[in-house]
Amino acid sequence: MIILVDMDGVIADFETGLLNRFKETHPDKQYVPLEKRTNFYVDEDYPEEMRNLLREIYRGKGFYFSLPPVPGSLEVLTELQSQEEVFICTSPLSIYEHCVPEKYQWVDHYLGKSWVRRLILTKDKTVVRGDILIDDRPEVTGITSPSWEHVLYSQPYNQQVSSKRRLTWQDWREVLKC
Repeated sequence: MIILVDMDGVIADFETGLLNRFKETHPDKQYVPLEKRTNFYVDEDYPEEMRNLLREIYRGKGFYFSLPPVPGSLEVLTELQSQEEVFICTSPLSIYEHCVPEKYQWVDHYLGKSWVRRLILTKDKTVVRGDILIDDRPEVTGITSPSWEHVLYSQPYNQQVSSKRRLTWQDWREVLKC
């Protein structure tokens, strides 16, 4: 079985990293707590006048490399890799100058060189072959019908989706039956 695992919000904690950086750089600004997030794109949970402040952070140098791992994710990836073919399948920002190299650096730092060879960057995940895609994005669409089943990694902003299996790193065995 080929398992594709998204990076941001699934193994690299984009939400915590962004919120912490936002609170550090803009301590006087109101923020949306993680549990109150309702949109996949974080910008959409904030008023228009604050969106550029968020974009400056996640487009900035050092942001992606500084993201903490999602608790439990690294251990599960290692365990899954011993049983199945596992690849990290992530979509970089269109403004990619820092994002792309830092994703590679993050994977190398936390998982090692062997995982760098298992990193797939694509703007369209539907063209990547696999059996399962674990992703926090509520809907993953593209130019083709995917070969994989989308298993939703549970986050506050995707709770409205009821039509997909969902998992966390605490219940993954039960959901994937691995």
